[in-house]
Parts: sequence; structure tokens; C-alpha cells
Amino acid sequence: MLRRFRDYFTWYLFKHFFGIVIGSTIVSVSINTLIIPNEIADGGVTGISIILHYLFGWPVSWAVLLLNLPLFFLGLRMVGRDFLVFSIVGVGVLSATLSLTTHLPALTNDTLLAAISGGVLTGIGMGLIFRSRGSLGGTDILAVLLTRTTSFSVGQILLGIDAVIFLGAAILFGPEMAMYAMIYMFIATRVVDLVQEGLSVSKSVLVVTAQPQRIAEEIIDKLERGVTLFQAIGAFSGEAKQVVYCVINRSELSQIKEIVRDQDPQAFVAISEVPEVVGEGFSSWKGH
Repeated sequence: MLRRFRDYFTWYLFKHFFGIVIGSTIVSVSINTLIIPNEIADGGVTGISIILHYLFGWPVSWAVLLLNLPLFFLGLRMVGRDFLVFSIVGVGVLSATLSLTTHLPALTNDTLLAAISGGVLTGIGMGLIFRSRGSLGGTDILAVLLTRTTSFSVGQILLGIDAVIFLGAAILFGPEMAMYAMIYMFIATRVVDLVQEGLSVSKSVLVVTAQPQRIAEEIIDKLERGVTLFQAIGAFSGEAKQVVYCVINRSELSQIKEIVRDQDPQAFVAISEVPEVVGEGFSSWKGH
């Protein structure tokens, strides 16, 4: 039993470390072959490091490491141990891979193409790091610390920090750099979401109906999807009702609408997107 646990724990750590290494390598290639050669700014500590590189020629890898050290010290007692450990691993690996990929040639001299391609590559790399429970520390740690002393959320603080960095880039190097940086960051954040959540967007369907059993049976028979029924009370009428709840693939949406229309044309239907579903009929827990 102890050996099995040890083997599982070893595999767990290896899997996450491997994901952080691959993700950091992709981010480093993006920065060294697309972002830096085309003088595009970035957000967070990496963005500050790139600006210092443009101004003073400092190696980005060393700047990333040195700027993160005081943040790790500040976060030692304030943030969770696991978050801090994975942040240290992420920053260390990123610094190493940035150094190893420094001499790679530029992939393009077209700044717009570099911003778009760099955003895709960086987003893939960051998504892999996050899926591996990793972090690149930096402003993430600072944001967590500031939420303890301010009324702002982590997202608002990160947005504010990046806005200041982009403003500084616009003042120092012109507004075009900041504009390209915004394109780069927007694409990167969208791709991060895609990597973490996947491309398959499911739909959740809520049906308030007078025929819950018939609709549920039709969904089970025709779509072979699980259905949940729960009680509800209309706030205006005070009437007791049943609500049908089901999660389906996007391709099944027209079928479920047809089922509801045929069984109860007066039904109230609410449909919303579900970025990720784990369970029977969808994705498994493997890899989560």
C-alpha cells in the first residue's frame, strides 16, 4: 500500500513537473523568437523584464528570476504553500528555458503576425503550466497579497498592474508597442482558457414545465442523456413546479428544443454555455 502511494505520488509530481517544463519552453520560444525581436511588450513581471531588456540590455531570464525573488519572500507566509512551491518551480523553469532559447532566430519581422502568433504560443504554454498546477509567480503573488489589504479582486489588481506596464511601454517606446501588446495579451488569455477548458463547449438546459416526466423520458430515450428533476415554486403565481435539468453537447441542442416544443409548447427554457463538464458521457477525471 505504501509503495503504491509512493509510486502514485512520484508519477503525480513527474506529470506536473513535465507539464510545467513543456509549457515554460513554449512560452520562452514565443518570447525569444516573436515578442522580443519585434519589440512587443508583455504583462506582469515578464513584461517588466522585457522592458528592462529593451532599455538596458539585461537578459530577460535573469530579470525574471531577480524580480520574483522579493515577491517569493513576501509571499512566504501570506500565500498557500503549494501555490508558492509551484510558483517557484514555474519561475525557475521559465528562467532556465528563457536562457536556453535566447539565441533562437526570429520567426517573423511582421509585428502584427508576431503579436498574433506569440499570443497563441504563449497561451498554449501558459495553459499547460496552469493545467499542471503551476504558476509563473510574479504579479500573481503580488495580487494575492494586495487582496488582503484592499477591496479589489485578484483579477482587478492584475488588470491594473498590466495597464500600468502597458502605459509605461507606450510612454517609453510609443503607443504602437502598447497596442500590439494588447493584441498579444488578449489572444494569449483566450488561448489559455481554451487549453484549460477545451474546445468542446457543452450546453446546460433548464426547463420549467407542466410535463417534466414526459420531457425527461424523451431526453433519456432519444438523446441518452441523464436528466435531473427538482422542485421549484413560481414567485409570482406561488404554484409548485418541477424543473428539468440536463447537460448536452452543442449538436444536440436542436433535438432537445424539439422535444420540449412537442411535449409542452408553454414551457420556459433557459440555455447557457458550460465551458467544461466532467462525468459520464463527457470527459473523464483523467488528467484533471
